[in-house]
Amino acid sequence: MAEYQFLSDEWIEEAKKIRAEYEGKETGARPVEVKANLVITEVPFREDGNIEAHLDTTGNGVEVDLGHIDDSQLKITLDYGTAKAILIEGNAQAGMQAFMAGKIKVEGDMAKLMALQAAPPDSTTEEITKRLQEITA
Repeated sequence: MAEYQFLSDEWIEEAKKIRAEYEGKETGARPVEVKANLVITEVPFREDGNIEAHLDTTGNGVEVDLGHIDDSQLKITLDYGTAKAILIEGNAQAGMQAFMAGKIKVEGDMAKLMALQAAPPDSTTEEITKRLQEITA
């Protein structure tokens, strides 16, 4: 199986294909519904160093895609290494340490973020995460 650099154009395309395979197979919406815009900084292969994306758990499963959405409740800014540690490696401790060190900035409804972090992922989300780990260099 090919491996791609996290958040590269190739990685994003493969991640979308994986997500499409699970469309309609979600085991239900996450207990916390949140829409968040993400700004990922220090991206090593981007000319301006940033990627704008969003996270939406208001439907079934977790949608993560490029671009910002208008009706977000949060804006989360974090660096590339922290994003990879949280989203791919599942390292919640890295996220907490980065937040405490000021490497993660949150604007908006912090209670939503805290509730989202505490909510256990459903089995479909866990499968998708495992597949993303397999394609990530």
